[in-house]
Amino acid sequence: MNYPETRRDDVVDTQFGEKVADPYRWLEADVRQDAKVADWVDRESRFTQAYLETLPQRAWFKQRISTLMDFERYGLPVKAGKRYFYTRNSGLQNQSQLFVRDGLNGKPRLLIDPNAWAKDGATALDAWEPSQQGRYVLYSVQDGGSDWRILHVMDATSGKVLDDELRWVKFSGLAWIGEEGFLYSRFPAPKEGAAFQSLNYNQAIYYHRLGTPQSADELVYATPKHQDYGHTAEVTQDGRLAVITTHVGTDSRYDVRVIDLSRRGKDGWAARPIVTGFKDDWRLVEGAGQKLWFVTNENAPRYRLVSIDLGASAPSFTEIVPQRDDILEKAGIVGRQLVLNYMRDAASHAEIVGLDGKQGRALALNGIGTASGFRGKPGDPETFYSFTSFNRPASIFRMNLDTGVSEPFAEPAMDFDPAEIAVEQRFYTSKDGTRVPMFLVRRKDVANAGKAVPTLLYGYGGFDISLTPGFSASRMAWVQAGGAFAMANLRGGGEYGRAWHDAGRRANKQNVFDDFIAAGEYLKKEGVATQDGLAIQGGSNGGLLVGAVLNQRPDLFAAGVPQVGVMDMLRFDRFTAGRYWVDDYGYPDREADFRVLRAYSPYHNIKAGTNYPAILVTTADTDDRVVPGHSFKYAAALQAAPLGDKPHLIRIETRAGHGSGKPTDKVIEESADVLSFVSQWTGLAVPK
Repeated sequence: MNYPETRRDDVVDTQFGEKVADPYRWLEADVRQDAKVADWVDRESRFTQAYLETLPQRAWFKQRISTLMDFERYGLPVKAGKRYFYTRNSGLQNQSQLFVRDGLNGKPRLLIDPNAWAKDGATALDAWEPSQQGRYVLYSVQDGGSDWRILHVMDATSGKVLDDELRWVKFSGLAWIGEEGFLYSRFPAPKEGAAFQSLNYNQAIYYHRLGTPQSADELVYATPKHQDYGHTAEVTQDGRLAVITTHVGTDSRYDVRVIDLSRRGKDGWAARPIVTGFKDDWRLVEGAGQKLWFVTNENAPRYRLVSIDLGASAPSFTEIVPQRDDILEKAGIVGRQLVLNYMRDAASHAEIVGLDGKQGRALALNGIGTASGFRGKPGDPETFYSFTSFNRPASIFRMNLDTGVSEPFAEPAMDFDPAEIAVEQRFYTSKDGTRVPMFLVRRKDVANAGKAVPTLLYGYGGFDISLTPGFSASRMAWVQAGGAFAMANLRGGGEYGRAWHDAGRRANKQNVFDDFIAAGEYLKKEGVATQDGLAIQGGSNGGLLVGAVLNQRPDLFAAGVPQVGVMDMLRFDRFTAGRYWVDDYGYPDREADFRVLRAYSPYHNIKAGTNYPAILVTTADTDDRVVPGHSFKYAAALQAAPLGDKPHLIRIETRAGHGSGKPTDKVIEESADVLSFVSQWTGLAVPK
């Protein structure tokens, strides 16, 4: 293909005695600031779009994905005082709206409609939190997919937006103290023109009192001697305690401090340490008075539930629910009981026990899927939860824990029968003998026929993140077209606790790639995927996964889609949040880590002279999580190398960021492009 011309510079670094070429470093510059990068993006985008528009499958996928997304969707309700707050999307709205009901059966009232904020629909309502009695709603606005947020406050009775506006907020919790103010986390304002690429340091927690300017906010907690520390705040439901959680990188290793808000007038923001040393994961469950409950993996790699009474003469943690074979993901206190969310082989199940951890009963869920929610308050038995699977969009249920009665709050109406879609879980063996789980989704008639079909394999494998069943309109469109969808639960994730994560990071990162390659080999060997019809897809750390595996086994795959990926493993720590990722990847400026990173970095290991699969790289010009320079450089290197006759293209979205907040119309367009590209090179024939 006659790709657009890309300038190649003579840039070479010497690291630990090795010369490392980086001819496309100039593409790291911010497209907003650099006219030459903007011109390259424009030429590549027009070239790719011209190709994608020729694909005969695109119209079918766009129509089918649109239809599959056109259903009423609800978010989990949050109860505050006598009010119920929840999001709703009528179907194809670019952004979900926020509604409130005065009482469970009250008339829904629209509070916030982000669809009116921007003509392109790319300004989103991000997080939101009602004040404790429901008088106000604190919410964050995300523009163009950026990680930066702007905070606003609305009067939930009148619908009036207050004058309060807070900026330079990122990776923050939203924690009300009564009805007068709240805690939030922010960074110092970046230098002019550096907001979307500069490293994030010196995050601090502030208290904002309603009706005052941001300049008057009180500093609550900061660590100026440790500019790399990050901090978030939570407040217990009774408003008695603020819990400050401090992290260093992406590892779930935290310090925890507590502020007694009842003594704020006397002690100020005095933060009392209760966990130090950055050794283990600590997830606040709830607090009542001076007592706190946590889910932790301290001395329990699969997690346990503990409590601590800060009013005791010598406070110490007491075990309430010991570690089990399954992973305890989270817990909540609702009424006078604990709701425990467990994960077994990457699928959810829930259990309800007393506050002493005894007298448990299981909560029945509808098959292999993911349950979430169970937010509530001590003393109030009402809670809401959702359940979703590959063949079932999220349904919302309201449950009374005292009676055990559960009833639907919102169930989507779909134009297909979930029973026609087969969802199964299989296990396969990786290169070193490790048993790895994988979900497999097909139409039942396809599964029953036992015939190999074009298959799309998805993976992530990193940062202690678990891939669990969930509904996706694009994946369902692929399956309805007759393809198979597989999702492998690779090492590096959190599916089996700390050991599973450790086995797939730093010096062990190759295990993740081996697991993914073994998944592809299994799908072909078992007659699920056709021999020339296997494609792979992954985003962010999963984009790195796809890029690395395409270099290592280009013969195994027909197509690859690395999305918003980390592709230059020698410079990832130099931009925005990249410095956090050293926990999973290691430090490029340390020789031992450099050797590992250099060996698999997608950008540095493209095998010229080898026939590569068809590749569609996707990114966004406004991504400030994994800056688009990663994908720009990788795509330029692919196009410059002799890699056979299949296309190696880059799709660059505008005002879409890393993924969150992306408007529905952009989701549909991108999904149609990706699936039509994949189907073209795997041989999937869409229905006529």
